[in-house]
Amino acid sequence: MVEDFRIPEALWARLEPLLPRVRRSREGGRPPSPQRNVLDGIFYVLRTGCLWKVAPPEFGSRSNLHRYFQWWPKRGMFHKLWQAALHEYDHRTGIVWDGRSIDGSVTKAPLRGKKTNKNPTDRAKVGTKRSVLTDGRGVPVGSEVAGANRPDMRLVETTLESIPVAHPEPTETNPQHPCGDKG
Repeated sequence: MVEDFRIPEALWARLEPLLPRVRRSREGGRPPSPQRNVLDGIFYVLRTGCLWKVAPPEFGSRSNLHRYFQWWPKRGMFHKLWQAALHEYDHRTGIVWDGRSIDGSVTKAPLRGKKTNKNPTDRAKVGTKRSVLTDGRGVPVGSEVAGANRPDMRLVETTLESIPVAHPEPTETNPQHPCGDKG
């Protein structure tokens, strides 16, 4: 079952150069975990929705998986992966800049975090708002995360600015208005 969640060899060859290099500590200790196992384990947890502590041992130490999951975003690793994937998608299929759509959703965040705030629609419980911009085919090309109390309209500009690939600038003949609800 775990083999179904392994990254294919061809994809790994393209992802490996994007990962931050991990050096062994001068003070000794355990050698760094194989990055392929770590990435396989992180994707396993994200795809299945399981808790870190129940991830299969084939991926290595569960606490280590979670540590990398927290460390890599600080190094911009997931942003680089997303950017590389969008470049590949644009090269193979082409991003459809017409018919873009933008929307936000609120999720509960009972454990809190840096980008959480009280949700005014849910008796002020703590939550997170995600704003996502998709191309004409529904592929995510931009995103922003903020506290749940932020109105959708306040996230539009930063969501549009978050597109990690080159895109055509709006013109009078092609204004590129993204579709959205009244949010």
